[in-house]
Amino acid sequence: MLLKTNEEIAIIKKGAHILSQLHKELLPHIQPGITTAQLDKIAETYIKDHHATPSFKGYQGYPATLCTSINEEVIHGIPSNYQLKDGDIISIDCGVYYQGYHSDAATTHPVGNVTKELLNLLSQTKAALYHGIEQATTQNTLGDIGHAIQQHITQHNYHIIEEYGGHGIGQELHEEPHIPNYGEKRQGKKLKNGMVIAIEPLVSLGNGRITQATDGWTVLTQDKKSAAHFEHTIAIINDQPQLLTSHL
Repeated sequence: MLLKTNEEIAIIKKGAHILSQLHKELLPHIQPGITTAQLDKIAETYIKDHHATPSFKGYQGYPATLCTSINEEVIHGIPSNYQLKDGDIISIDCGVYYQGYHSDAATTHPVGNVTKELLNLLSQTKAALYHGIEQATTQNTLGDIGHAIQQHITQHNYHIIEEYGGHGIGQELHEEPHIPNYGEKRQGKKLKNGMVIAIEPLVSLGNGRITQATDGWTVLTQDKKSAAHFEHTIAIINDQPQLLTSHL
């Protein structure tokens, strides 16, 4: 577990601000007819124009700036010539590397007119993220974060996708600790001041089981039910969670 100084957190916060503004910049473009490759180009240009670098592009060979995961795609969807359609949902996950440090954030958006069922999935996944963030205090453990997320999701009869979760972040995009979106209160590593972590529930309308696409990256639900993904980068400062990304 790599604890960060206040000076390091200040740098991460600057990069996280660029990332937050990027998410806002993309919002008006998320309309039926635009391709995910066009969204990716907008994102890469914006990040570079703000003297930063896309964290994802080239990471373990990943080919793009954004992960654009549509409907039953859970995570790591590669931008392409796919045109967004009315009624889709799209998860946009992005990282920014700025002055030696990464930040990471994701939001799932409705495209055009989306069913009430999907809007509720998005709303409750986002709410679960904030329940998790609330638990990120020095009085608690990693298990408290996961437990809060899991409790909220199961109350709404959705399923956590357990294979993926949050992570530490800093000079590396993924650092210790891994942060499951499930767990038991008071279990796991104690949370400490100076921790910078990305918390990210991934939630399915269906049974939560997943499969891998032939592209080697995209993760999908086995039952083809839609999934949502929300993520913030936070720091624990003065015993409390401080939001570093603020796009939602």
